[in-house]
Formats: sequence, C-alpha cells, structure tokens
Amino acid sequence: MTPDSAPPRLSVRGLAAGYPGRRVIEDLDLDIAPGRITMIIGANACGKSTLLNVLARVNAPLAGGVELDGTDVASLSRRRFAQTVGLLPQHPTAPDGLTVAELVSRGRHPHRGVFQRWSAADTARVDDAMAKTGVAPLADRAVGDLSGGQRQRVWIAMALAQEPRILLLDEPTTFLDLSHQIEVLDLLRSLNRSDGTTIVVVLHELNLAARYADELVVMQAGRIVAHGAPADVLTSEVVARAFDLDALVIPDPLTSTPLVIPVPGGAHAAADEA
Repeated sequence: MTPDSAPPRLSVRGLAAGYPGRRVIEDLDLDIAPGRITMIIGANACGKSTLLNVLARVNAPLAGGVELDGTDVASLSRRRFAQTVGLLPQHPTAPDGLTVAELVSRGRHPHRGVFQRWSAADTARVDDAMAKTGVAPLADRAVGDLSGGQRQRVWIAMALAQEPRILLLDEPTTFLDLSHQIEVLDLLRSLNRSDGTTIVVVLHELNLAARYADELVVMQAGRIVAHGAPADVLTSEVVARAFDLDALVIPDPLTSTPLVIPVPGGAHAAADEA
C-alpha cells in the first residue's frame, strides 16, 4: 500500500456471534477507523476475541455481517480477503520441525498463484519482516525450540510478511516481558505510521492499550459500552462498568494518555455495589 492510497474500511452491522446454543455478541455495530490503531478491551469472556475472529472470517456471524469497503466479506474468495486482512490469533501453532524462515515465508501465500515461483520480492519481504521483529538471527531455528516470547515475534513476522492493509491481532504481547511488549507495540505503531496499515488489537493491559491506541473499543457482555479516543472513553465510570473495578483514572505523566490506577479493594467494592 502506498501512503497516498486510501486504507480499506472494515465494519460490522447488526452482528450476532458466538457458538451453538450461546450468543456472545448481540446486535453490534462497529466501524473500524481506517489507517489507525484500534484497541479492543474488556473483561474476560466479554466477546473481544469473538469479535476479532468474526472480523477475520475465522467464525461466521450468526446474524448481521462484516463488510470490507462496503462488500460483504462472505462474498470474497479466501485469497482475496487474505491479501487485505491478516490475523495473528491468540494461540497459533506451527508444524513440528518448521523453521522460523519457513514459517514467516508462509505469509506470502496469498500473494502467489498456484504455479507462481518464489521471487526475489518474496524473499525481500520475508527478510524485512524478520528484521523488523528481530527474529532474523533465528531464521534456521525450529519454531518449536524457541521461547514463548521469541515464538510470538516470529508469528508477528509472518503476519507482516503477508503485507496486510488491515492487521488483526489477538493478545500479541502474550508470553512477553514488559520490555518486549513495548517493542511489539512500538513495531505496530511504526507499521501504522509508515505504511498506513489499519491495526486492530485485542489487549488486556489497559494502560498500554490507552497509550498506543488512536481509538479504544470497550466491551462488556457482548456489547460496546464506549468507543472513541482513549482520553474521551477511558473514565472511572467506564472502567467500573466494563471491569467491575473501582479505579482512579489520571493523565499519564509521560504521555498524558489515561492511566488506570485500581483502588485497593476496588474489585470487591464494585462487586458489593453491583
């Protein structure tokens, strides 16, 4: 994607989603801000990952639908959709013995025809993705032999190699210590700012979500309770509603983004008041 080209628009209308016998999401509407970073936050089992999986076409809606530039994604071929939208799931797995370079190379599949040979451009894109995520020195290592943090960066490299215009990530900082969490989020911000890639991230850590998001989507019990700029939507009232937590929300002294400070005993206090 060139900086001057318009980023694609991803949206859901009247969405219901879940599993046989259980709807997790009901009648949800959402427009993902094109060319920006959107973080989806909320308590466990509120529907964050369910929403992301429907956006990625991993799960089909029970009602309503997902649109990409106004077209129902169900009408798009798998390859065409994958050329635009990439997904890093929460618990990805790789075949035994697969090397880092082999796994990252799989990100190129949507851009190659059945009989198309591997090109120098493919190699360059894979090398660039591994360099950006710091896994180039691990290229010949088996993915299964890596630490959890290293594996996570390799999966992100594979997603980057896909060259998606929209990148969906479910808990991409899982298994990473704080310094590596910052590295990953800095990388996503750099990708967004330099290439205009739309980034959508499910994240548990509220303060990191507030620091890196252009927009926050706050979910509670399958519905959106707040959506907008972090400074506008991440308030004590929203935290209490979405997380059942009494907290003080103040400006971060370094970034001026919202900083959530739980009140001691706040979870119990909120539960008693509910």
